[in-house]
Amino acid sequence: MTFLERIASPADVRALSAAECQVLAKEIRDYLISIVSTTGGHLGPNLGVVELTTAIHRVFESPHDTILFDVGHQAYVHKLLTGRYNDFPTLRQRHGMSGYPSRAESEHDVIENSHASAALSWADGIAKAYQLRGELDRHVVTVIGDGALTGGMAWEALNNIGADKSEPPRKMVIVVNDNGRSYAPTVGGFAQHLDHLRTMGSYEKILSWGKEQLQESGPPGRAVYSAIHGMKRGLKDMVSSREAGMFDELGIKYIGPVDGHDLEAMERALHRAKKYEYGPVIVHAITQKGRGYAPAIQDEDDQFHAVGVIDPATGKATTKSSTSWTQVFGEEIVKAARKRTDIVAITAAMLKPVGLDKFAHEFPERVFDVGIAEQHAVTSAAGLSYGGLHPVVCLYATFFGRAFDQLLMDVSLHNQGVTFVLDRAGVTGPDGASHHGIWDMAMLQIVPNLRLAAPRDAKRLAEEFNEAIEIRDIPTVVRFSRGKVGSDIDALTRTSDGVDILAVPQGTDVENLESADILIVSVGALADRALAVKEALAKKGLSATVVDPRWVLPVPQSVLDMAAEHALVAVIEDGVKVGGIGSQIRQDLRDELVRTGVVELGVPDSFLPHGTREEILSYAGLDIDDMVEKIMDMLPPELLKRVSE
Repeated sequence: MTFLERIASPADVRALSAAECQVLAKEIRDYLISIVSTTGGHLGPNLGVVELTTAIHRVFESPHDTILFDVGHQAYVHKLLTGRYNDFPTLRQRHGMSGYPSRAESEHDVIENSHASAALSWADGIAKAYQLRGELDRHVVTVIGDGALTGGMAWEALNNIGADKSEPPRKMVIVVNDNGRSYAPTVGGFAQHLDHLRTMGSYEKILSWGKEQLQESGPPGRAVYSAIHGMKRGLKDMVSSREAGMFDELGIKYIGPVDGHDLEAMERALHRAKKYEYGPVIVHAITQKGRGYAPAIQDEDDQFHAVGVIDPATGKATTKSSTSWTQVFGEEIVKAARKRTDIVAITAAMLKPVGLDKFAHEFPERVFDVGIAEQHAVTSAAGLSYGGLHPVVCLYATFFGRAFDQLLMDVSLHNQGVTFVLDRAGVTGPDGASHHGIWDMAMLQIVPNLRLAAPRDAKRLAEEFNEAIEIRDIPTVVRFSRGKVGSDIDALTRTSDGVDILAVPQGTDVENLESADILIVSVGALADRALAVKEALAKKGLSATVVDPRWVLPVPQSVLDMAAEHALVAVIEDGVKVGGIGSQIRQDLRDELVRTGVVELGVPDSFLPHGTREEILSYAGLDIDDMVEKIMDMLPPELLKRVSE
């Protein structure tokens, strides 16, 4: 058996010798590459924290000491060192191991959500709880990346952590995993400060240099090393005070920078931090994303931050790539920017993931990556709009909730023309509960004056994005799905207010829809399913009209007019039903005194598990058979009687 196979708990890691840990580190990297290449997942970040995570588990005793990860995609090594070796082949698969920490999996996991910059606030609360409960021997250790430290919430936490003067001091250790990157190179003033700390060196580095002199220079080198070693205390104090910078001013002890791939150095630094009795400690670890895997190191874009199925030998994708929604948008914004000099783009540390890489290459002065700071991104966009430009804010839908107040009070209240492009909206798949983008439409429904588009295919994405950027006095949103974009679905006709009619009952005049039984309203990328539901209902003797509103908020008047002419409305959407488009149509019909019933075929108000997109849509009740059954259950009496006969 390998050392890795023998690890059932962190106690087994602590029992290994230093030499055995070096072997363990190689085994972990080899295993990560072999498994993640078949399942997909966050490979680069985890290759970079092997020694760092091992050192933490050798110095601290989880779960007695609480270990937190910001963000959780760098916790694969932690999972392996807490006894989940045998579960790893099921990584990110339905009913398998989560790609993030999971309380259901292990007592060693605490924070399940994958939204950056929150862990220090968790740490602050947990440490306060331990202190108030008298559990004074428990440490809280937080691993936070330099990318996550660009988020304002992290600094709100540090402001409180550093200012705390309670007695006895709370036992907090903050390990800054500094690889200079989030998805791509970390941006901003704090990133520049960390870069300054890296280049200044540390006592450990100076001492290491002295050892090199000793080995290479004989007696003169010995004299250099002896002098350095003799000045140990004064040199340490001098270097620490120079390097601490803003951390020292915040009232937080600083140790580092430390080579995060030197296990012994990391253990020494963590032991120092553990013994410090006067308050919180930051251990600044320098690591390399993708460490030990040449294809990741050679990938200058994101160093294999997240990969699909790949050939482990080459790092090349093993499946033929198809055009994605993100690629379609990326091409379209470049075309728009060539025509209009007022188009600018903003993103939050996700330039390539949201499709802005080509835009940035062609218009570098017109793209702003603000780091993991969605709130700042949105209010800055309001300012750009006020200044005469048209900003396009590009985010994952799951992260949009972080900037809701700014959308409401800074953009909408002030009638600023800002376009929001929400990638990975709806059910996304293997990244699990915190990455599904299912809450956006419910949130956006309550924002006054806002217009929301949900394109069903690539042609409509281009069309609706270009319509959005023509609106200059209110916020607009274009949301689209994750992954491959399907074939275009052309409409039979379009109403005067922009609603596409996709299908009508056989033999029905598209201009005369009164004879249909059911109006199916398709939202976004579920149009193919809506058409399949229509065909399934036809086999049961029920006629249906299928429409795509294109702009789903506010609900177009023609949708409400058609609803009044049908016996039942079924709204298919991959957002939560509570406050979704179906509920808005129901409310609008009620306001117009229309009594047509509405079946809301959306996502349940719950956190969805991980799995493929198809698996999760089925889990959420959005496969064809389930939707047909729900429609049948809601048929008005006259239709039910006819079908029964």
